Amino acid sequence: MIDMIEKEDPIISEEEAAQYDRQIRLWGLDAQKRLRGSRVLLAGLGGLGAEVAKNLILAGVKGLTLLDHEQVSEESCRAQFLVPVTAQGQNRAQASLERAQNLNPMVEVHADSTRVEDKPDDFFLQFDAVCLTGCSRDLMVRVDQLCSQRNIKVFCGDVYGYYGYMFSNLGKEHNYVEEKPKLVKPTENSNDGPEAKKAKVDPNETTMVKKTASFCALKEALEVDWTTEKAKAAMKRTPVDYFLLHVLLKFRTDKGRDPDPQSFAEDSQLLKQIRDDVLEALAVSSDLLSDDFTSYCFSEMSPVCAVVGGVLGQEVVKALSQRDPPHRNFFFFDGRKGNGVVDYFGPN
Repeated sequence: MIDMIEKEDPIISEEEAAQYDRQIRLWGLDAQKRLRGSRVLLAGLGGLGAEVAKNLILAGVKGLTLLDHEQVSEESCRAQFLVPVTAQGQNRAQASLERAQNLNPMVEVHADSTRVEDKPDDFFLQFDAVCLTGCSRDLMVRVDQLCSQRNIKVFCGDVYGYYGYMFSNLGKEHNYVEEKPKLVKPTENSNDGPEAKKAKVDPNETTMVKKTASFCALKEALEVDWTTEKAKAAMKRTPVDYFLLHVLLKFRTDKGRDPDPQSFAEDSQLLKQIRDDVLEALAVSSDLLSDDFTSYCFSEMSPVCAVVGGVLGQEVVKALSQRDPPHRNFFFFDGRKGNGVVDYFGPN
């Protein structure tokens, strides 16, 4: 049985059926019902957060809470499209509310201007999925551990210049269905030889296959022991973005902010020092990240936000609708090369 997200089966009205007709045709009525019965928390309304908000609202979740205590800055206006240029100095969540709600009046969109760090544990437990952007490593680990105990889906993501990532923890046992081409068995009295007696794929028919995927906690994913022989053997095919993420999260922890273009020289030197310290602590070579990485990880670039936000929004939709295989458990995007990679880190 595919476990339902809501105890009560959400009802799709005629108006909603017309609004979501295209996606109901794509992933089915049951998946849309599960999505329509889900409430999502989105923390951080920067460029990435705005992209995720847009995608979730258009997909048709039941409710979306926008949580952000920051004020709208000139950079905010350039990085995201939900805040009007006249909103500088206002709270980012509140300033994003009107345009976000106008995307789809059928979704309940709320704005919360308090700090995510100040929220009690019970606050996070009212949602079916929590998506954290622009948050510290400690906060992400705390929320992930809390929510995974209650079977609440957790997503994290950020964009640093040309680089972006997303992480997902859908629990120890995430059930979903995948549409597969149907195999047609030959008739019993077939006399056309052994080839004719083999099952064949019918391109005109599909069947739904029930599957299960297992995820680990963010803390486990970030604490891989790179001294083991197995980890060393996997090093050559490990994306360097994983180690870059460690460096950037450590910078955020130490400075309470991300690298700032206005202090490029100073922050570049600090990033190199943090790189050396982090990679030494992980017992891997500092040569993994050459010095030029500092030239590409400042500010949120809108095109990178669009790509990573599209993937992150898609993964939230897939998880809540329990339709199609999820990315397990990291997605990294490199805007310089224009490509992304999915990779798993943590205990199998």
